[in-house]
Amino acid sequence: MEFCLRPWQLEDAPSIARLADDIEIARWLRDVFPNPYTLKDAQGFIQSCLENGEDSLCLAIEIDGQAVGSIGLFRGTDVYQKNAELGYWLGREFHGQGVMTQAVREICRMGFARWDIGRIYAEPYASNAGSRRVLEKAGFQLEGILRRSVYKLGETQDSCMYSLLREEA
Repeated sequence: MEFCLRPWQLEDAPSIARLADDIEIARWLRDVFPNPYTLKDAQGFIQSCLENGEDSLCLAIEIDGQAVGSIGLFRGTDVYQKNAELGYWLGREFHGQGVMTQAVREICRMGFARWDIGRIYAEPYASNAGSRRVLEKAGFQLEGILRRSVYKLGETQDSCMYSLLREEA
C-alpha cells in the first residue's frame, strides 16, 4: 500500500481523532495516549509535534491524502544521548498491509541520517505480536524481555526491548 511520512498539519486532527479513538490502539500504548481519544486530544498532540525541537522527529503516516497514524523518534539525553526511542501507531483498518514495517524502516533511515546516534530502540508489550513482528521485519533485534515491567488496563505484563544499530540499518 502506498503511503508517505510527512510533517503534521492541524487539518489532520479529525482523521486522527476518528482513528485513534479505538481501545485496540490505546491498549498497546502508554497511558499518555488517552482513551477515549477526542478531537481536542488530536489537536493537542499535533500541536506538540509541531513545537518539538531538534531532538524529536514526529511524523504523520499519510495514505490517500489522509493522516492514518503516527510515527516518531525521540533522542535520549544524558548517557542515552546516542540512542533514540521509536514509537508508532496506525489506524486498525490499515493493519496487516506492510505499511508500518516500511514506515519504521524509513524513519530509522531518517533518524540515523539526521543525528549522530548509534541505536534506535522500541519497547512493545510482549503480548503485542503485531508490533513485535513489525520490528523484526524492519531488522530490529530482540534484546530481552522485561518481566512484569508495565501496568496497563489493570494488568501487569511483560515488555520487550528491541533495537536496531546504525550498522544494521
